[in-house]
Amino acid sequence: MRSPLWNKLALIFGPRPPISWLVLCLISVLALITVLGSSSSNAFEAATSTPAPDIYTNYRKLKEQAAVDYLELKSLSGGASRVKELGLCGKERENFVPCYNVSANMLAGYKDGEVFDRHCELSRELDRCLVRPPKEYKIPLRWPAGRDVIWSGNVKITKDQFLSSGSMTKRMMLLEENQIAFHSDDGSIFDGVKDYSRQIAEMLGLGSDTEFIQAGVRTVLDIGCGFGSFGAHLLSLKVMAVCVAAYEATGSQVQMALERGLPAIIGNFVSRQLPYPTLSYDMVHCAQCGIVWDDKDGVFLLEVDRLLRPGGYFVLTAPVNKVQGSSSTKKAKMVVPLEKFTDEICWSLLAQQDDTFIWQKTVETNCYKSRKQVAIPLCKGQDLQSYYQPLVSCISGVSSKHWTSIQNRSSGPYLSSAELELHGVQPDDFFEDLQYWRSSLKNYWSLLTPLIFSDHPKRPGDEDPLPPFNMVRNVMDMNAHYGGLNNAFLEEKKSVWLMNVVPVGAQNTLPLILERGFAGVLHDWCEPFPTYPRTYDMLHANGLLSHLSSERCSMMDLLLEMDRILRPEGWVVLSDRMGVIELARMLATQIRWEARVIDLQNGSDQRLLVCQKPFVRK
Repeated sequence: MRSPLWNKLALIFGPRPPISWLVLCLISVLALITVLGSSSSNAFEAATSTPAPDIYTNYRKLKEQAAVDYLELKSLSGGASRVKELGLCGKERENFVPCYNVSANMLAGYKDGEVFDRHCELSRELDRCLVRPPKEYKIPLRWPAGRDVIWSGNVKITKDQFLSSGSMTKRMMLLEENQIAFHSDDGSIFDGVKDYSRQIAEMLGLGSDTEFIQAGVRTVLDIGCGFGSFGAHLLSLKVMAVCVAAYEATGSQVQMALERGLPAIIGNFVSRQLPYPTLSYDMVHCAQCGIVWDDKDGVFLLEVDRLLRPGGYFVLTAPVNKVQGSSSTKKAKMVVPLEKFTDEICWSLLAQQDDTFIWQKTVETNCYKSRKQVAIPLCKGQDLQSYYQPLVSCISGVSSKHWTSIQNRSSGPYLSSAELELHGVQPDDFFEDLQYWRSSLKNYWSLLTPLIFSDHPKRPGDEDPLPPFNMVRNVMDMNAHYGGLNNAFLEEKKSVWLMNVVPVGAQNTLPLILERGFAGVLHDWCEPFPTYPRTYDMLHANGLLSHLSSERCSMMDLLLEMDRILRPEGWVVLSDRMGVIELARMLATQIRWEARVIDLQNGSDQRLLVCQKPFVRK
């Protein structure tokens, strides 16, 4: 099927136009782009004191068409044929998560929980294809409705599995035809999530759970989060709660949480550290998460200790075997196996109520020197870039320059100059980055708003919502730097959350991002990301393609991974050098994305590639 451009050329030059005429046309199109560009003001500017103006108007489509014509002419002049689109994967890969192949792990000799752990080194090369959605898949409801009601066909859990999942789960969820409804006042805790949250606050000596932030608790790692109800409640209190749970082939906690628009990532307490630096979280929470904490000489508790900031809390809720006697007897039953170990790592049992226990990590480094018996040594050196390293049997972070009590930090995302300098960041660079992303987000939104609400055809029965309502909730910044885009979203009060990804090999700014109270993780983009398919509404990357150009992975493999984790009708925004963006656009056509190249008109060779993933229905 010939393109309209080819038909026009054929009428003028005949079926086989001379190469010289094609080159002449190419030069003419480039001249047209230059003339159009010179008549426009700057759309994106480097960080300045004045935000870049919002100038995406009618000339945009003309410029985009010129860019399309340029690429088609370039392809024709080289004698190249149209790039063939990739096919769809089989049904067996609808919920495919690379690096989590239980059968391959068993054949490789892994045992116990390690067969469910991440082993990218065993991932075999598969045919390149597009992971398709299940037949019953529907576009998730807009936030916040999507937090409380999801389509059952979007997650891999059957009705039988749901009904056999226990009475507490039945109290939390209600299956109505093709929907799963989550009751906001109920959850995996017997007395309800709100009551449970207030109970924890009272055990910490607070008047209400609304005081978590004032007490220094801004970030929580929720281990084995169930279906995310506790995390959803914490987010309503402006506490960033991230769910981490093991890979599950069906009924996944991580998949369910992300489908609800809640932060989550696949992670496992088995043999490796989680991809977070030392001293990352203010609270680690485990409610019936299934981990035997005193197993393997307490190495799992040492990993919690590594992740906790000084003065941070470990909250453990687990059923206690009913025994005859007082509550002190019940306490002994639960605490005795852990008491000696927690004393050794300088934790104090702060409170115990019913089945919930709270320990607090010391803020005094002298505690480690005053121990009577040193069965657990201090780790040597600092380990700020932990990327799936083996679990350690030593106490981490004691000598870190980031050893600061959670009660003595800045209470928001704007760190002091002294705090920035501890992270090796110059205050001027940091605030320049803030200003740049403030203006950039405004331009992104002025660009995406007409695309989402005008260019994009409405689905039957839908009405265009008025800004600032938007159709994105789960956003990933694939090269987050200082977390400036996350901060800009917060300032604009957009109802989104961001997963800030710091690529392995880049400047490790993850400690700074976590210090600001944001969600973040280290990741090697030459490997698949630890999440389920169709879990993000928007993927953003600034300079990532250039960063990976010297790595061992291909751009096509990266774009295919982005397609896997992107929801149908989701968006991709890539900013990079012109040559890299042109290559990415050509590859995007192979994976069926609708791609548009935007000239930023700032005098540089930077370009913006905006893509949308189509909803491929069967």
